[in-house]
Amino acid sequence: MDVSQYLEIFLDETKEHLQSLNTQILNLEHSPEDVDTINEIFRAAHSLKGMAGTMGYKRMQALTHELESVFTDVRGGTLKVTSNLIDAIFQSIDALEEYLTNIQANADEGNNDNEHIIKQLQDILAGGGVEEAPPKKTKGAPKEKVAKMKKQENWLEIPIGENEAILALAKKQGKNVYGITVKIQDSCLLKAARAFLVFKAIEDLGDIIVSEPSTQDIEDEKFDQIFSLIIISEYPLARIIEAAESVSEIENVTGGDLDIDTSDVSDEEETVLVEAGNALAVDNAAASGGGAGPQPEKKSSKPVVNRTVRVDIEKLDVLMNLVSELIIAKNSLVSASSSEEGTDRSNGVNEQIEYLESVTTNLHESVMKVRMVPIESVVNKFPRMIRDLSKKLNKKMELYMSGEETELDRTVVDEIGDPLMHLLRNAADHGLEETAERIRIGKPENGSIFLDAYQEGNNVIIEVRDDGAGVDIEAVKKKAVEKGIISFEQGENMTEKDIVELLFHAGFSTAAVVSDVSGRGVGLDVVKSKIEALSGEVEVKSTRGEGSVWTVRLPLTLAIIQALMVTVGGEKYAISLGSIQTIEDISSEDIKFVQASEVINLRGTVIPIIRMSEVLDVESTKPTEDGMVVVIVKKGDKMAGLIVDELMGQQEIVIKSLGKYISKCKFISGATILGDGEVALILDANVLI
Repeated sequence: MDVSQYLEIFLDETKEHLQSLNTQILNLEHSPEDVDTINEIFRAAHSLKGMAGTMGYKRMQALTHELESVFTDVRGGTLKVTSNLIDAIFQSIDALEEYLTNIQANADEGNNDNEHIIKQLQDILAGGGVEEAPPKKTKGAPKEKVAKMKKQENWLEIPIGENEAILALAKKQGKNVYGITVKIQDSCLLKAARAFLVFKAIEDLGDIIVSEPSTQDIEDEKFDQIFSLIIISEYPLARIIEAAESVSEIENVTGGDLDIDTSDVSDEEETVLVEAGNALAVDNAAASGGGAGPQPEKKSSKPVVNRTVRVDIEKLDVLMNLVSELIIAKNSLVSASSSEEGTDRSNGVNEQIEYLESVTTNLHESVMKVRMVPIESVVNKFPRMIRDLSKKLNKKMELYMSGEETELDRTVVDEIGDPLMHLLRNAADHGLEETAERIRIGKPENGSIFLDAYQEGNNVIIEVRDDGAGVDIEAVKKKAVEKGIISFEQGENMTEKDIVELLFHAGFSTAAVVSDVSGRGVGLDVVKSKIEALSGEVEVKSTRGEGSVWTVRLPLTLAIIQALMVTVGGEKYAISLGSIQTIEDISSEDIKFVQASEVINLRGTVIPIIRMSEVLDVESTKPTEDGMVVVIVKKGDKMAGLIVDELMGQQEIVIKSLGKYISKCKFISGATILGDGEVALILDANVLI
């Protein structure tokens, strides 16, 4: 069976289940007796096992099977939730995430059996279980009637209880009563499903009277690879065995007639004998024409990830309505344009164009909403990360989150996980003081880290705050001079804000010792480059002794934006409205020089000037004596004035990526196609600043 078509669904659902496990196990650590949490964990483990089995990922299935077994005992009350158990389960989840990463990369789970984790879980099961005492035999109680059946090399006793009379009656009526034992191949991934198919095949030929183990246990996979059945049928035994063997992944089926002796039913010692010693045994592989031969090689195609979005059905309804409106508008436009009279035709076309514009605007908003997903999927993994860091760094800390329901474009959500992780690790390692130091200076023993998300206009703001020591300005300055990033003189003239900005420099770290948490200088530079690649910005504010606030500002969507269209040297360019503050007309006399750089004094604020004709290496078409048009753009607290030739007006544009073609030209963030088919480049104000 080719399961590659289900790979994307498998990846999406596995991620959800693993996230659910992470969250629920953190809850379990705080509330070990919470039945709902335990049930939720069991369900997630059970689902993961079934999914991995279906897809053929045996190592993943084996590990989730042990997890499921552990929580079966936890549910039953025979195993207590301890710190060791929680740690072992988290190790298991990490291993499952490793499998998932491998599957995502090349559709294969890899070769790591994680035997040490499986053994750890098995040891917990062996040590934590409470064995039940065997039931005491009641003296003089009647012995239950059983059928003795050959189960491979051993005799198996099947309790038949009240079914004894049914079997005796069937025998008396001349029907055949058979006992068969079915062995499923060890490699079978879904033995309950195979058993069910055997039941279905046999039920077409007779009645199954007794099953050992019970049908419920078989359904729950609480059996080894073998089960036995007692059947009443009018067909010969060979036909029954053939039907059972027709099911794939059955190793063999053995069976025989039941010789039912009812001559002395009242005898306490009587048993229903199954003469199955010389039973017919046929190897399933041979019966199916050499099915045990080499299996066809499984196609390994790299899955395409992050291509699915779960959408509320109401959003799709709105989208569908708008598309139908679009078709109506198109038909109206065709009708108006074919009108015979000139004035009527012109009015009709203009009217329909306005209607079309209204529909397309609504359609755009609707599609944007469909692409939006809550950032919850990203931030949900952080409480687990903070728990691990707390143990690793030996610091007491708590993470408080708000605004998880804030929605962002799916492409943005997929990319912000790493930057936020680095900011949180930075807060835990560099921000928060050691526990002893916090107690000494009168702070609460537990450090607090806050992750808040909220929408502000066309942007989403994500703040990472801590109540730690704040940034040591002198230490940063000293380290930057040591590393040659700045000179001593430059350091003396820099403001506190500029010094804090040095933290984003590649390779910069204030950690004295390199650890697996920090110290390599990889982190904040990744944050800055990733966020700016998403047309966002990051800034930090810090108060010594009180803590730091890292603010990430991201656009709601990257696909369609409102832009100001301008011309420079006869070429058309777009600037995102989100970064524009004001537009000013200035004369050449207004331009002053500070440290050999052009600036203007705009209502008491000194703003540096960037001549776009020089940046773009084109000749300006506007004489300087006519005055200059300056577009004031802002990034965080910084502002700059972009001198352009002409303003064309505001327009809604669709961003088209230029890929690697102009990767060295950082201030161009993409291109758009205008109504007349011309291509206009989009200027990135953040990079220009």
